[in-house]
Amino acid sequence: MSDNLVLELLRAIRGDIGVLGTDIRDMKHRLTLVEMGLAGIRRDIAGVFEQMAGSSLRSDTLEARVQRIERRLELIDQTP
Repeated sequence: MSDNLVLELLRAIRGDIGVLGTDIRDMKHRLTLVEMGLAGIRRDIAGVFEQMAGSSLRSDTLEARVQRIERRLELIDQTP
């Protein structure tokens, strides 16, 4: 093989490696964006569950208060 051919091949390889490096940087950036989006979705889901738990707690509290009022007004049987 001549020296020129070897140099041409090495330049071609260097160019291909440069393109691969750029592609990998782009993929890392896109992966970071996906991870950030996923973290946001997880926060949103956690917020929904927190709201559901709060609603359930308020509902339980209201139910207990209504039962207490009904017992005081003798609207329901008070024997357990």
